[in-house]
Amino acid sequence: MAWSTRELADLAGTTVNTVRHYHRVGLLDEPDRMSNGYKQYQVEHLVRLLQIRRLRDLGVPIEQIEQVGQSGDTSSQALEAIDAELALSIERLQRARAEIAAILRGSSATDVPSGFEHVAAGLSTSDRALILIYEQLYDEDAMADVRRMLEAERDQATEDFDALAPDADEDERRRLAERYAVTLARAMADYPWLMSSPGAHFSKAPKLAASAVSESVLALYNPAQFDVLARATVIARESLPKDEATDE
Repeated sequence: MAWSTRELADLAGTTVNTVRHYHRVGLLDEPDRMSNGYKQYQVEHLVRLLQIRRLRDLGVPIEQIEQVGQSGDTSSQALEAIDAELALSIERLQRARAEIAAILRGSSATDVPSGFEHVAAGLSTSDRALILIYEQLYDEDAMADVRRMLEAERDQATEDFDALAPDADEDERRRLAERYAVTLARAMADYPWLMSSPGAHFSKAPKLAASAVSESVLALYNPAQFDVLARATVIARESLPKDEATDE
C-alpha cells in the first residue's frame, strides 16, 4: 500500500510542509508518482522520515542530520558537539526558570540583568535601563564592579541626583555637582578603571561601545542631570591624587 504526502505526515507525526522541506534540502527522497501525478510513499520513506524526526528531537540541526546519521568517528564527534550545546542550553533554561520563579515570588525584577535583582528596587528607571545597556557593552569583571558599586549604601547626593528636575536652576545644579563629585570620586578611587581605562573593559568594539555609552547617558538622563554629572565628573577627577587619576 502507498501513502499520500498527508498520510505520510500523519503517520510520522509531522506536517505536509515539513515533508516537503525535507525533500527540498535532500534529506528525504522523492517517491514514485501515480499516472495522475500523486506521490506514492512507501515504508522506506516512513522509516527515513521517522529517523529524521528522531534526530531533530535530539536537537540535531538539519544541516548535520546526514552526517550524524552515518556511523563512525565523524558522527560521534558531531553528537558530542551537539551534546555540549544542549548542556549549555539546559543551563541557560535552568537559570531562566530560577529567575522566573523569583519574579513570580515578587523578589526579582525583569528590567535589570541577572545578578542585579537585589539592587533593582533602589535604582531609578534610567539607572535600570543604563545597566541593561552596560551588560551588552562591558565584560564580566566590569559588571561585577558595577554590581558592587550599586550594593553600597546610597548617599543623599545620589538620591538628589535621581530626583533632580529638568528645570533645576544654576545654583541647585552647582551645589549638587559639588556633593555628587564626592560620590564619584569614591567610586573612581575604589575602581580606578572607571577613570583611567574604561575602554579596556568593553566587550564590543571600543568605538561602537563608547558611542553607545555616550548616547545612552544623553538619552536616559534629563539635561540638568547630565549637566550635574559632567560637572561632578570633572570635580571628582581633579580631587583625586595624580597617580590614581593615571594608573591602570
